[in-house]
Amino acid sequence: MRFFIPKRLLGGIFLTLAASVWGGMFVAVKIAVEYIPPIPLVWMRYIVAFIVLAAVVVYQRENLKIARKDIALLLSIGVIGHTISIVTQEYGTMFSSAQMGSVITSATPAFMLIFAAWLLKEKMTVRKILSIILATVGVILIAGVDSMDMSKQLGAFCSTVAALTWALMSVMLKLIPSRYSPLQINFYAVLTAIICLTPVNLPTVSALPWDKILQPEIIGCVVYMGAISTAIAFLLWNKGLLLMEAGASGLFFFFQPIVGTFLGWLILDEQITLSFWIGSLLIFIGVFLVTVRNE
Repeated sequence: MRFFIPKRLLGGIFLTLAASVWGGMFVAVKIAVEYIPPIPLVWMRYIVAFIVLAAVVVYQRENLKIARKDIALLLSIGVIGHTISIVTQEYGTMFSSAQMGSVITSATPAFMLIFAAWLLKEKMTVRKILSIILATVGVILIAGVDSMDMSKQLGAFCSTVAALTWALMSVMLKLIPSRYSPLQINFYAVLTAIICLTPVNLPTVSALPWDKILQPEIIGCVVYMGAISTAIAFLLWNKGLLLMEAGASGLFFFFQPIVGTFLGWLILDEQITLSFWIGSLLIFIGVFLVTVRNE
């Protein structure tokens, strides 16, 4: 008997996996950024990601041809989502913590609903609004209001910019014609980011502390960020977005702070409280509300 998975459920699985991987990414960034500044770190992770994506393209014999009229949109996605958003995200994590970085950028769904209503004319339903409220309260409980002190304002600002630009990029993905696969989209987005960042990094790459960077722990973090959280997770995220509404799919971003906070406690000794578990429950309820069809 053939087993059938509904598109909405399959999209939810892809988005959950991607957001969970990104939660772990904040811990990897916090470890690696001790020796590698954010801009070179983003550049390195994208080089790793490009190698992985290029191998997949060759293996699958993917057609990379794009129409001239779609070039500007694909380039915009690469600049907004894969360059500006990721660079500010890593600056935000450097200036604050893995927990704060993952929590603030998980505000992305709220911005996605706004951009989706503006660019895609998606309807704002009561269920979506209720889901956003529950998930947002859950994130606040996980983060803890006390952690947002004045000394981390710069990190909070950078993470907010990252959330805004990632939300815009996620909604813009819905404007791309369906003939383009997630692999094609991700390949050109990563290539665009490398082209943008290379002129900035080449003059300073020799000054990096390579004796520290070549430690197995740091290499492992860079490979994780490039191969897993960039190449694979972005493919999953893009595929999930194609299977669900942009506004609804954004709520799965709330899995990011759950994983980021938990791993921050486990690996970086960042504190975790009962509010973490209560907040996680609210996030799951919010995601469930928006996933179940009956709007």
